[in-house]
Amino acid sequence: MPDPDLPDDQLFAGVPDAFGRLWTPHRMVYIKGENKPSGPGEDEDCPFDRAPTLTDEEGLIVARGALVYAVLNLYPYNAGHVLICPYRHVADYTELTADETTEFAEFTKRAVRALRQASGAQGFNIGINLGSVAGAGIAAHLHQHVVPRWGGDTNFMPVVGHTRVLPQLLADTRKLLAEAWPTA
Repeated sequence: MPDPDLPDDQLFAGVPDAFGRLWTPHRMVYIKGENKPSGPGEDEDCPFDRAPTLTDEEGLIVARGALVYAVLNLYPYNAGHVLICPYRHVADYTELTADETTEFAEFTKRAVRALRQASGAQGFNIGINLGSVAGAGIAAHLHQHVVPRWGGDTNFMPVVGHTRVLPQLLADTRKLLAEAWPTA
């Protein structure tokens, strides 16, 4: 309860209360849909086209292959949430070539191995949201989610607080996974 002896302009500004706060202002960009191509074929400002043009550290790229790459999700469901993306701007899984499909699958296996080694992940959610109606945030560029899971990692925060608690900075996670990434 605020101190009633404080001036009115200081009743709430900076006065501690019983609530802890987890600020996630970085998510406002995602909520507003900024830098997100809106449909298939629209590759202007596509973050999955832009990431490979940056350094691995700047683009949060964990590993690069000939046809696909692994990148950390900027808005992860859990620490270590990796996305497997083809370099080629395609929206649909059926548009991948046979070679892209093979490397896409191989990178998924490598992501699982790296996450187990780097973080001791006990399980995984792996999947593709194909199309915006299926939940794809960036439907214009195919990507597969590899989300590490641990016993007890889901609590009341996402349900009640609409907040995810992530214990590590993305740059630190990228470094750990890149070091643990299997070469074959």
